[in-house]
Order: sequence, then C-alpha cells, then structure tokens
Amino acid sequence: MNDRIKAVYQRLQKREYRNLRGENEVVLSEAFYAEHKNLSLRSAARLLKMAEAEKAVLFPEDRIGMMRTIKKIPALLTKQESEEIRDTHFIFDSAQVGNISSDYEGILTQGFQKKREQIRRQMKKFAGDEEKCEELKAMDVCIDAVELMAKKYREEAKRMGITELAEALANVPAKAPESYYEALVMLRLLNFVLWLNGNKHNTLGRFDVYMYPFFKKDMDSGKLDREKALELTSEFFIDLNFDADLYPGVQQGDNGQSLVLGGAGKDGKEVYNELSEICLDASLSLNLIDPKINIRVNKDTPFETYYHGTLLTKQGLGFPQYSNDDVVIPALVKMGYELEDARSYVVAACWEFIIPGVAYDIPNIDALNYPQVVLDAVKAKIEKCGTFEEFMTEVRKGIAYSCEAMAENTRNIFIEPSPYQSLLMTNCVKEGKDIADGTKYNNYGFHGAGLSTAADSLAAVKKLVFDEKKIAAAELVKALENNFAGYEKIRSLCLASPKMGNNDDYVDDIAVELTDCFADSVSGLKNDRGGIFRAGTGSAMYYIWFSENLGATPDGRKAGEPFSANYSPSLNIKFEGVLSVIHSFTKPHLERICNGGPLTLEFHDTLFRNDEGTQKVARLVQLFVESGGHQLQLNAVNRDCLLDAQKHPEDHKNLIVRVWGWSGYFNELDIEYQNHIIKRLEFLS
Repeated sequence: MNDRIKAVYQRLQKREYRNLRGENEVVLSEAFYAEHKNLSLRSAARLLKMAEAEKAVLFPEDRIGMMRTIKKIPALLTKQESEEIRDTHFIFDSAQVGNISSDYEGILTQGFQKKREQIRRQMKKFAGDEEKCEELKAMDVCIDAVELMAKKYREEAKRMGITELAEALANVPAKAPESYYEALVMLRLLNFVLWLNGNKHNTLGRFDVYMYPFFKKDMDSGKLDREKALELTSEFFIDLNFDADLYPGVQQGDNGQSLVLGGAGKDGKEVYNELSEICLDASLSLNLIDPKINIRVNKDTPFETYYHGTLLTKQGLGFPQYSNDDVVIPALVKMGYELEDARSYVVAACWEFIIPGVAYDIPNIDALNYPQVVLDAVKAKIEKCGTFEEFMTEVRKGIAYSCEAMAENTRNIFIEPSPYQSLLMTNCVKEGKDIADGTKYNNYGFHGAGLSTAADSLAAVKKLVFDEKKIAAAELVKALENNFAGYEKIRSLCLASPKMGNNDDYVDDIAVELTDCFADSVSGLKNDRGGIFRAGTGSAMYYIWFSENLGATPDGRKAGEPFSANYSPSLNIKFEGVLSVIHSFTKPHLERICNGGPLTLEFHDTLFRNDEGTQKVARLVQLFVESGGHQLQLNAVNRDCLLDAQKHPEDHKNLIVRVWGWSGYFNELDIEYQNHIIKRLEFLS
C-alpha cells in the first residue's frame, strides 16, 4: 500500500468524511407526482433530480473517488399511492429492485452513447406502442443523470488538478473504457448511481471476467504492471466502502456489495486469472467489509487457491465464501436455466445464486421455518401417531402446507420500476420493457431456517418416544408447553439425543428427508411472474426472527433460544470435530436445494497463528468441495475479543465479523446479532 492509497484508506477509517454530508434533501412536490403519472418516467425524473442535487466531492489523493452528499432518497410513491398499493399487492423489501447482478460486461464494452443510440432505434420501432416508448424514454433520461454525475466529477477533478480522472471521465461513461483504469472509474460510477437510484444490494458480479480484457490489454502493452493494478484495484475497493453506512439492509454491512472470482466461463473453461489473485491480495491488505469476496471452485481447483482464500479468512473478515461449480451449475440447469447462463452464475447479496444481466430472480422472498413445522406436528399430531413414520408423514404435510402458503402469500407482487437498472440489463432496451415487468428468469427463492434444530428435534422424538419409548408422547408435549420447567429429566434426555454434525446417520438421514421434502414441496409451484420457486439452505435474518417467537423444541432447546445461522449445527452442542460436521452436512441432496445457503463454521482465531493451521483450514475447504458440498463460509473468531468489544466499543472501532451472508463492523450491529455471534460454537481451539 503506497502513500496515496494509505491516505485514502485512513480517510475511510477515520469516518470523518461523513461530516461532509449535508442535511439537504431532495423533496418531490405534489406537482412532481402529478406531472409524472408513469412510474418509470417518475423514477427517471427522481434520479435526475438526485444527480442535480449531488455535489462532487474529491480529495487530492483520489484517482477514482465518489461519495454521497445527500443521505436520503425520496420515496417514489406518495403516501396515498403507497397505501393503496399495499391494500391490493404483496410488497417485498420496500418494493425496490435489488439483489441483482447487472450486465456490466455489456455496458463496459458498449458505453452509454451506443446504448442511447439503441434506445432511439427501439423508440422508432415501437412508435405505435406508447407504453414501450415511455419505458425507453425513462431509460434515456437515466443516461442524462449518469452523464450529469460524470460531468460534475470531471469538472471537479479538473478544478483540483486530478488530470487522470478528468481525462477518464471525458471518455467514460459515454464511450467504452480504453484502459483498466477507465473501466474502474466507469464501474464505480455505475455502481454509485445504482445506490443513488434507490436500488439495493447491488452485487458487482464476475469482476475478474468483465474487467479482465481491460486488465490484460494494459498488462500486455506495458501500460500497467502488477503493482499499479493492485494500487488501482485497492482504491476501487476502498471507494466502495465510503457510502456503505447509507446502503439499507437489516443491519449495517448488509449492503450486498459482493464480488465473485473464478469458476467456469460460458464455455466451461476456468476463468481464474491474475486479476483474481490481485483482488484477493487487495482485500487481504485492506481488511474492509466491502467488497465481500466469493470464490467459485470445483474438484480441480488447485490447493493454492484455497490457501490464498484462507489467508483472508485468517483476517477475521468472514470471507471468502466458496461456491462449488460441480454442484451449483447442474442444479441451476435442472431448475431450467440454460447451461451458458448457469455457468455465468454469481452470488447475490449474501449467497443466493443469480444470473447477471438476464435474471431478476427474488431469491430471498420468504423462508421455511423447519422447527415450527416440527413443533406444530408434535403438539397437534404426535399423540395420534403409532409409529415414527406416521409422525413424519405429518411433518411432511406441514412442510408442503408451509411452502404452498408462502407461494400464495407472494402472489400479486408490486415492484417499483427501475429504468436505470433496466439500462444495465441485457435485453430491457431491446424489448422496451422495465425490469420490474420481468426478464428471462423471474424465479423466487425460499430459505430454509433452523434445519439442524428440526433434525435434532425429530431424532429426539424418534429415539425417545418411538424407538426406546423412554418418554410418553403426552409427557413430551407437556414438557414443551412448560418450557421444560419441572421436566428437567426429559430435557436432559432430549439434549443427549443424536445431533446433526457428528456424522451420525440416525439424525443425518432425517435431515436428508427434511430437505428432500422441502425440494418436493416447491417442485411444480409457479409464481405469477412466470417463474418457479427454489428451495435453499440459507437462513438470512430469519434465524433470529423465527427463534425469538418459537417455543421449546424436542432437541432440548428452550423457548426463545436461538437457532444456528444458515446451514450449520445447532448452537452449544458438543461435536466430535469439524470433519464430522462436513460429513453430516454433505449428505443431503444439495443439488435439489440449491437456492444458496452456506455451511457456516466458526474457528478460534488461534488456529491461524502459524502456517500449519492456515493450511489445515484450506485443506478442510478443499475436502468440503471434494465431498460434494455446495457452499461454505468460515469465520475466525475470538470470543474474548468480542466480549471486550461489547464493553469497550471505542477500542474495537474496526472489528469485523461475519453475520449471516455478509460481514459488518461488530459495534454497528444490534445487540441481538452481537450476542448470537458470541454464542456460536467455536469448533477448534
């Protein structure tokens, strides 16, 4: 890290730049709403107003820069409009387009000048179709907004004598970049405007694929060397963090700025390259929450890649997250994605698998509460069941009912149009259609929260009620209804029952049955946007929400006690070791539940104090992939450090932790999330 990058980095760490944001805000008058009846045109007009109001802020050391000066983006709908829509529609995540991967490759090789020319051609083609022409006009206005932001920063760069940036912005985004540096500037601008437009969880996609031609051209010509490439990439990464506190999510850090490296290209050949390695090195040196690094791997991935990734894990960043092409690509093809598209998959905000440019899937639209289904079955049906299989039939019915209910609850969805995001997709201009009205793929994804709690609970029921008959069904129901108060012996038996993560088929086979039932239950269901439903193994924030409102469960868990996050063993349970966990969690038919959701493991940070420990963890990652695992994330944690951070937050300002599918600053999280992280099992000491 040279002196210039250090200066940019220190400015970020001090957070003093936040004081430069004014309290001014863009206000959309009633006249504005009345004038713009078409919501796409309204969205475009709002973006233009935001661009007009934004002030270009640069510092002498910036070569890319850009930061928000206006904190709040005004609502697209009036209060009355919003209430009327909510009365008649399903609203997900504030109705805003997000959790999506743009066609950065397409726009970077084209530029907005050619994109505008395409819009004008399509307006002539659709001259008799008012709706399509209005959509295209809205996209055209959005180009005005992008170019205005570029002009503001170009003029400010010129004023400050930052010639390199001024010259870059004289070319991009109107024209295609002519260098790796210009491509970085344009990408930063594109991403910046997405946030300014109110879009959420904007993943950066396959950075080492669409940026590689610019990188290689400059490297081959001698215009760029590895040191300079690392410098520019590092600056780009730092700049992504300046406005991260303004990006809305459940918690600070939940902003979706993920980046994917490696994996099969459209032709099936591996794309991992020198730029991929530079990205890992940049992230390693910076120790920042953004961008969140994901690595696509397969059975042939060399150990060196896993080792390189594990060096990041050692930093305590909670990434990289690994996705296994050998599982994910065939799974996506079985779901109906074309092979070339499946090979192009990226990771959304957390872990969900989406396709750049051609998909507006909503991969986190709801979640199955496995433990709730089990508990409902215990309380309502167990006393009527003569065998465990009869009881499992009731559980399977409960899962099917839950999936049908979730599918029904998501119908008649309302999504705000986003002409700017439409510009950055592959076919929206060609079709004269906003992304909110659908793309090539319009699938929904369901998470599956609390799998291990459910499997452990069913194993206890099978063992204690049906196989060994140590507990009468009625007594178990009473114990659960009383939160085990006065039933301590029963709870002890429940706690001692088989637990998922010990490579014990007694409980692992139940987990396989549960996940297969989940897959079966969503199979054949269709959403009203022409897509399917995808079952997954993630939990998102549901692991907090569901557990807080759930009574005691047959695994010995008391009412309100937490589930584990994602696809992982229950909390505070003793296991034989991490290998047994890997063996347990690779038994389910993961290709059938491949919406995304990583096996999440916690390691004590002392394991990484020498190279032997780092290599050991890297081998574990490799083993997981070779064993058929689909997705994996690792956390290096120190419980004592986290406890001290709660007591003395001023001493741990930049402490980073993995929350569920993203990383954030520990002291910016709500206490319930902090406590859950502290409570997680540390597998190795």
